[in-house]
Amino acid sequence: MTNGRGGSAHLSGKAGLRSLARDVRRKAHEKAGPGASLLIADNFMVRLPWRHARVIAGYVSLGDEADVAPLLALLAAEGAALALPAVTARETALEFRRWKPEDALEDGPFATRHPFATMERATPDLLLVPLLAFDLDGGRLGYGGGYYDRTLAGLRERGSVIAVGIGYAAQRMDGLPRETHDQPLDWIVTEQDVWEIEA
Repeated sequence: MTNGRGGSAHLSGKAGLRSLARDVRRKAHEKAGPGASLLIADNFMVRLPWRHARVIAGYVSLGDEADVAPLLALLAAEGAALALPAVTARETALEFRRWKPEDALEDGPFATRHPFATMERATPDLLLVPLLAFDLDGGRLGYGGGYYDRTLAGLRERGSVIAVGIGYAAQRMDGLPRETHDQPLDWIVTEQDVWEIEA
């Protein structure tokens, strides 16, 4: 297994890969600077079929995750209906609550922030997904909690949803391991490029 730059990613299972991927993402975040989030936003707005979505779910970036705040602001300015995820219990799917950029947020589990529980629930048909690493087969390396896999599985059982992985170009790793419960991405957007994953 190699990363997108040809480096070795032969480590002991997903735990080793996550350790490597966290280090790669941290360095990518430091190198990219704040301008990367604007490039990600521009690539998304220009190249994805987002106008067909009834509800677009974003996320509040944590640490060195690629920041989607500029993208969500642009989508809101274009009149898109937005939602953010909330973790309501361990080993469950995420819950989505309506949100606008001017709305306040409250603290959630695992250092997350989400809309207040009083906000209207929503079912997204386009979902922005943070990641530690990705490959061009739609594979995603997450944090190990399975929240996005459970969420996407449930959404796909009920209808059509587009999963868009958001990250830095340096986070690409070829041939990520995939288990039966792992849900593939449909698109990947970075500061450098956009990929549509062939079914």
